[in-house]
Order: sequence, then structure tokens, then C-alpha cells
Amino acid sequence: MSEDFNSNNIENDEFNLKNEDGDYKDLITRLREIKSNIALLEKIIFK
Repeated sequence: MSEDFNSNNIENDEFNLKNEDGDYKDLITRLREIKSNIALLEKIIFK
């Protein structure tokens, strides 16, 4: 029984890491979009 429990924990940990990687990639993408929008707004304001 403990072997099943340990293998399930390992699988869950791997799944969580994959989700976290995806979350970080999504966050980086959103931050780049925000950075682009800010740069565009600065050009419009200081034109």
C-alpha cells in the first residue's frame, strides 16, 4: 500500500510542476504584453 501511495505522490508532484511551468510561461507572456502596451501608451502620451 505504501508503494502505491509513494508512486501517486511522485506522479502528482510531476503534474504540479508541469502546471507551474505553464503558469510561469503564461505569466511571462502576459507581462510582455503589458510591457508592450505601456510602451505604446508612452509613445502616444509623449508624442
